[in-house]
Amino acid sequence: MTFNKLLRFSIALLLSLIGNQAVIVAHDSEAHDGDSKPASFSQVEQYRPTPLPDRVVLTWSDQPTNSIDITWRTDQSVGKPVVEYTCADDLLGDLRSEIPGLGRVTGVTQDFQSDLGACLMHSAQLRGLSPETMYAYRVGDGEHFSEWFQFRTASRSNDPFTFVYFGDAQNEVRSWWSRVVREANQHAPRAAFMLHAGDLVNRANQDADWGEWFGAGGWLNGMIPVIACPGNHEYQNGLSRHWRPQFAFPKNGPPGLEETAYWIDYQGARIISLNSNEKIEQQKSWLEAVLKDPQRPKWTFVTFHHPIFSAAKDRDNPTLRDAWREILEHNHVDLVLQGHDHAYARSGLGGPINLPEGIRKTKSNTVYVVSVSGPKMYSLQETWEVSRVASGGQLFQVIHVQPNQLRYEARLATGELYDAFKLKKDANGNNVLTEQFPHVDEIRR
Repeated sequence: MTFNKLLRFSIALLLSLIGNQAVIVAHDSEAHDGDSKPASFSQVEQYRPTPLPDRVVLTWSDQPTNSIDITWRTDQSVGKPVVEYTCADDLLGDLRSEIPGLGRVTGVTQDFQSDLGACLMHSAQLRGLSPETMYAYRVGDGEHFSEWFQFRTASRSNDPFTFVYFGDAQNEVRSWWSRVVREANQHAPRAAFMLHAGDLVNRANQDADWGEWFGAGGWLNGMIPVIACPGNHEYQNGLSRHWRPQFAFPKNGPPGLEETAYWIDYQGARIISLNSNEKIEQQKSWLEAVLKDPQRPKWTFVTFHHPIFSAAKDRDNPTLRDAWREILEHNHVDLVLQGHDHAYARSGLGGPINLPEGIRKTKSNTVYVVSVSGPKMYSLQETWEVSRVASGGQLFQVIHVQPNQLRYEARLATGELYDAFKLKKDANGNNVLTEQFPHVDEIRR
């Protein structure tokens, strides 16, 4: 090689290295500028559907012992949606050969138009499953399939189980909520379900918001069933048009509130979702009937978005409190799990009250919780009796349920234990609460 050629080669190599370094520096700067979306990468491109299934999520519209509902999304090229499934034990052999006992169910397709474009929403119901059994499944069209997921059906007995409860995710979900849901999975990897107390997203009908929520939850949504109630941010001139196509919840609620107000029984517990955005009075008689059901299990957990007792400054929901509180406490609901206030507050069993004069403190079997899992925080107001509060911390709650007692844990996004108590039922079915505070100062910002 001549000297001139060697010189030109050396200069080109040096410029290439400098260029690569510049690219690296530019990418590093973009990653720390506080923007949750990649630069020059439009939302249309980022959340564009393809023939490959995405946004896979499990829910229940029927009995958790023998059924599961699966929904997912594709582009408009998919003709016939299918679910292939089998007992997970059947996938332990040579997977290059034919899978024994493989079931196949055809799904239902709905054309869907979001603000970012058209897509197809698919749903399928698996029925006649065996209780307490792990199944594997994948969704697709016969040519393009998702990865294989797994889930476990519920037991017919009151076996112990664990579930995770999240307050509002809502804002910057991709950036900040993702670490919370993933940390929750570290502490409850075999959770029976994930319960969301509303405001999963910020803008009810913005596909990018839902894309962030599904992206943050990722494969967990395809393996751990979701139970959710709508928050005010799932409403924009009515319920989000995304809600029913992507979540298949029970239709056992009051007329007009199907899949937003409903109940599910799971291994000795009844989980009730209420819709605190509309038709409050209409839900009273329905709620009373669900709670007075003679087949109601020992434990009862109720979730809705707007709190009976507010945790944030300048917030109060007297209409909701007047409508539902007496029903909840008179019928011995154990836990009321709420969101909305972007702060954390948890009562004991002393009968929490807002402070207007003349309201008598009463003994109650009901523990009220308000929590937040996303990054937006509000200042506290302490106008009701609380055992533990926080303002300025993302949290998730892990609840371990046994036949006669439960343990409640609230954890920070780092996994550190922030609040805990044990609730035990005595011989008369009344709750006895034992505080188990960790040695962690309350967060007040």
